[in-house]
Amino acid sequence: MGTNQNVLGLVFASIHDEAIFDLTKNRTMGSVPFGGRYRLIDFPLSNFVNSGISQVGVITKSNYGSLLDHVGSGREWDLARKKGGLHLLPPYSHTSSTVYHGKLDALGNIWSFVEHSSAEYVILTDCNVVTNIDYRPAVEAHIAAGADITAIYAKGYYDQATEASVTIFGIGGDGFVNDVMINPPMTGSCNLGLDMYVMSKDFLRRIVKESMSRNRFSLRKDILLDRNANYKILAYEHKSYYSKIDSLASYFAANLDLLDSEKRAALFAKNAPIYTKTKDNAPVHFGLESHIKNSLIADGCIIEGKVENCVLFRGVRVGKGSVIRDSIITQAGTIGERCSIRNVITDKNVMIADERQLTGSAGYPLFIGKGAQI
Repeated sequence: MGTNQNVLGLVFASIHDEAIFDLTKNRTMGSVPFGGRYRLIDFPLSNFVNSGISQVGVITKSNYGSLLDHVGSGREWDLARKKGGLHLLPPYSHTSSTVYHGKLDALGNIWSFVEHSSAEYVILTDCNVVTNIDYRPAVEAHIAAGADITAIYAKGYYDQATEASVTIFGIGGDGFVNDVMINPPMTGSCNLGLDMYVMSKDFLRRIVKESMSRNRFSLRKDILLDRNANYKILAYEHKSYYSKIDSLASYFAANLDLLDSEKRAALFAKNAPIYTKTKDNAPVHFGLESHIKNSLIADGCIIEGKVENCVLFRGVRVGKGSVIRDSIITQAGTIGERCSIRNVITDKNVMIADERQLTGSAGYPLFIGKGAQI
């Protein structure tokens, strides 16, 4: 895998925190657990590395202790380097102790980092899209088209009733964006922005400096929405599987998507692996009366009961006679004996006593906060 010194990757680790507040109360979006052993930040970091990008900045906001702990020096992503490598960028602005207001504000605050990078191009991405993408063809398309901004989008279904925050692009026959809508009052299939953008460092410098001087903070609103006629915005379609997490229900659905072997294969491609922090846990222990069906079970689990259509993270224990269906039990959850659990998400270290019955629904999974005892 050759490295591409010409591109800098920037990840916004906290942009959508309010979308799944239950899970981000004590952590940033990037460190939300996903798929049994991953965190959401593993996907953008792995995508950058697999695209040959070895200079990466992670823009944090608050509650980033668990993110620091997870990412460390970037060794697992091969980003512990003398040149380039991984940098966690602080959340506060130079001018005051307030947290930034939007992407342009955040970029203004860390601009010296961007300026000192040797890269000519910058890719911006958030943490709430779970996908496997090679950015190289997008950068090539951007350069070939002479675009100011390349916006990566996917064909998807938008329902105004359930989606929290979405950018929809109208695209002309020439492949350029001719219309931008944010949360429009409509439902149907459309071109959904994945909040991934390619631009040259020079162009980004210009819009960041200009926006700072005019108190404009939002890339989406102030640049894409208000000024799309002034800029050449190329639309680049991402055709592979993706899942956008902007609510507890979509987080629930995205985890359970991994039980579908086609989607799982698209996400965890053999030629482009998703890296994460390695932990040395014992293999799963299945008791004599355990019964497992269509579930992802991480190492370190001890299963004595029945588990169907579930994602269990590392170190989960399920007691005898318990039945768990359609649920996500994150790290070190303990479920007692003879429990019945369905459509539930538990955060870390939850303890459920014997003979408890907990039920949510697929659209409104029941969420149990970190460390709760029931």
